[in-house]
Amino acid sequence: MTDLVLRDLASLTEMMAAEDFQRTVWGKDDPADNADLMMAIQHEGGLVAGAFDRDRMVAFLFAFPTNDPTAQHSHRLGVHPDAQGQGLGVRMKLYQKDWCLKRGITHVRWTYDPARRANAVLNIHRLGATANTYYRDYYGAMEGINAGMPSDRLLADWELNRTEGAGGEIVDTVSIPADFARLVTEDAAKALSERQRVRAALETAFENGLQIAGFDRDANAYLLARCT
Repeated sequence: MTDLVLRDLASLTEMMAAEDFQRTVWGKDDPADNADLMMAIQHEGGLVAGAFDRDRMVAFLFAFPTNDPTAQHSHRLGVHPDAQGQGLGVRMKLYQKDWCLKRGITHVRWTYDPARRANAVLNIHRLGATANTYYRDYYGAMEGINAGMPSDRLLADWELNRTEGAGGEIVDTVSIPADFARLVTEDAAKALSERQRVRAALETAFENGLQIAGFDRDANAYLLARCT
């Protein structure tokens, strides 16, 4: 993908293509964000962007303004299944970072599934986001790749002007499954048990004044430090 282009979506037709893209990534039964809604939010200051290999969309990002003019909420980031593992998630987030800083936006927040390793690697390890808020079953019952499990989410906070990691002495760790998606499809009882274990450990850590400050890829574990 040497000719890859990252840019804002430019028409309703592209927004409609993004609807189909979402179904490919999250499952055909998972409700996609509507094309005309995305277009309206884009016109009001939101970000709807894609990565294109020639005319083919291979990644998608949707984010919108918050009640804080310096903060943006990032709602969706997806990479096409046959383009995953090539760093496109990082590239899309860096595109978002540049887009935001040009508009005076210095924070980006989003929710993500804390049990999925790929999310932790991207959001915490590669981007340097932190987290100290846990939402139980945030979206309620979901379909597609999220079907059958409580939709627990972490709230990630990405400070765009921070040049180093969150800092602070690591005082504890919380491990997560190496492949939660496989557990969900092959052993739902084990997946639910792991969901509940990670939930309990992170909620207790946050209640004790800790935050996620890093992720150890070798150990598949969140690194916890005192909130600063």
